[in-house]
Amino acid sequence: MKTLLLQFAGKVNAVKWGDLRVQTFREKFLVLGRLVRAYVTGEYREIPWKTMLILVAALLYFVNPLDLIPDVIPVTGLTDDFAVLVWVYNAMRLEIDKFLAWEKAREVGV
Repeated sequence: MKTLLLQFAGKVNAVKWGDLRVQTFREKFLVLGRLVRAYVTGEYREIPWKTMLILVAALLYFVNPLDLIPDVIPVTGLTDDFAVLVWVYNAMRLEIDKFLAWEKAREVGV
């Protein structure tokens, strides 16, 4: 799982966000990575395991270079990867909102 998170972070950081005009998605993708990390470390377990399984599958799809549209194709190569992550993010919106509230509460020490 640690390897998956490192690969995910590496790929997110490697994307030329300005060139792709999708900077608004960057923070959403980073939230997904933080959620998985918090779950794996046991810090946050307030999410159904089936939902977490879907999220991990989406991250695996994102880091896998062999997918529907190969990542080596400029700009369009990441389209399917982004679509999967955006779909999962939107489908998990309630769970993500809970996670973000939990993160915020930890920051202020509540």
